[in-house]
Amino acid sequence: MEFHSKLLQPLPEDVVRGWNGPLPFYMTYSDGYGAGQEAKLLQDMEYLQQMYPNDVKRYQIRIAEILDKADYEGSMIYDEYPDKYSMHALAKTILGILAQEEKNSPGEDIIVILLCNEVYKRRHGGSRGKIYY
Repeated sequence: MEFHSKLLQPLPEDVVRGWNGPLPFYMTYSDGYGAGQEAKLLQDMEYLQQMYPNDVKRYQIRIAEILDKADYEGSMIYDEYPDKYSMHALAKTILGILAQEEKNSPGEDIIVILLCNEVYKRRHGGSRGKIYY
């Protein structure tokens, strides 16, 4: 019983979960992005995507449309740690589709970046392919 009573006692004010000494500067900020603020992060990301060049916006929208077909329960995009090779294979497939549709096909790097952004948004509840012009 003595062990449990020690667990329920509050910590002294000068001790923060075992931290000794003054708090680092980043722990004193109250408006940082922490746990439970994914909606704010997604909103920032979607806002910054508005600043993409027009070609990149078009690629992002097309990637979102193509990714809709790979968006199902049990899809690899929802794995805890998606496989790098599967993501690159999906990016190459998307690149092939875009190469057939576009005069100037984009580079593979930009497709991988846009694909990772879209997968992140889907995994964390963001709006799919939503970009404002």
